[in-house]
Amino acid sequence: MSENFAEAAAGFPDPFRLMVRDEAGSTNVELRALAESGAPGGLVLLALKQTAGRGRRGAVWFAPEGESLAFSILIRPQEPKALWPRLALATGLAVAEAAESFGPSTGIKWPNDIWIGRRKLAGILVEAGTDYAIIGIGLNVNTTGFPAEVANIATSLKIETQREFSRPDVLAAIIRRFAIHHSQIGVGFNDLLDSVRQRCVLTGHHVSLDTSSGPRTGIMHGIAPGGELQLRTDKGIENLIQADEIRIIG
Repeated sequence: MSENFAEAAAGFPDPFRLMVRDEAGSTNVELRALAESGAPGGLVLLALKQTAGRGRRGAVWFAPEGESLAFSILIRPQEPKALWPRLALATGLAVAEAAESFGPSTGIKWPNDIWIGRRKLAGILVEAGTDYAIIGIGLNVNTTGFPAEVANIATSLKIETQREFSRPDVLAAIIRRFAIHHSQIGVGFNDLLDSVRQRCVLTGHHVSLDTSSGPRTGIMHGIAPGGELQLRTDKGIENLIQADEIRIIG
């Protein structure tokens, strides 16, 4: 399938524009350097081959060349920095909606993973600088083979639909949705949150998770008005701003 990223990028909404690199270690790291040098918000850095992609907690992100999308978006939010963690939810919704436009129903695993069924389609990594945020996105488009350690928990658009997709078209769909949702972390957050709640795959499940104060278990009650995870335990409902390694155990 012929792929023309420049043609797809011509349709990006303002102020988004595309920079393509044949190879990059981590698009988040390389875009951070550009941000520190004064690059304006809206720059999207795509690596055709990413050799050191990262997930949360420094995990390696599997991104086979020619089969997946690995890119990062630079924004300079006008909203207070205390609201920037909401960018994970805004980006998750954008990716979920974009993926659904190609067929499969998607879910959001709070705060930053996109699932189809119980398999991971995409991951998001948000990192903040002094006056900017970098949003890294990895999405499995036409991948059909995964390393053994993730083979049972990963999926792709091609696996789910048995069709091959244009990666430029998928990228353009994500940017169009992101252009809408990233500005909703302040005004409009209630509407964004309603859409995220509808897709939340954890709500009602017994989950285990790691927090800064140690491992926890409980029932995922929902998502609080500020975007926090609500965990119900025998002590009541607690709002958690951040949690790692969230697993459904029942």
